[in-house]
Amino acid sequence: MNIEDPFNFVAPKVRDAAIKTAAQLQQLGIRHALAGGLAVGDHGYIRATIDVNFLVGEEAFEHHGGLVTFKPGVPIEVDDIRIDYLSPLALGAQLEETLTTPLVSKGIPIVPVEVLIYLKLVAKRRKDMVDVVELLRAGADAKKVRHYLQQYADDLLPLFAELLDESQAPF
Repeated sequence: MNIEDPFNFVAPKVRDAAIKTAAQLQQLGIRHALAGGLAVGDHGYIRATIDVNFLVGEEAFEHHGGLVTFKPGVPIEVDDIRIDYLSPLALGAQLEETLTTPLVSKGIPIVPVEVLIYLKLVAKRRKDMVDVVELLRAGADAKKVRHYLQQYADDLLPLFAELLDESQAPF
């Protein structure tokens, strides 16, 4: 893992937004881990992205009855770069563990590849499916991913198997 590789590929404003946001979340005491396109690059498939995504702990949010807002100081945009947040509450309680012991690259917490693939499979957008195929081609451990999915989302196993087959097909 080396976040410098995708940071050197994306626009400097995207890189800087990720770094500034991670620092701000740290200062606010919010558990976080980089996800999305930058995390995909950190795990071996470097591609362009125009936003920054973080998985964040519940402490990033304030609840006002049925209304949920961000805690004051949580950035939603940095120098015209959109910052998106993913919540374990919405995506699976097991993600809390990821925030407790994230991988770290150059001081920035990053979701492990099996968690990243899980998030991509849940999203089910075509671009996310391509990311999964390319992460597998880049060397993601399919057995580790399969084990994670068996534990937390066995309904995603058929889709993962299909993408694994695609990743092993000749170009």
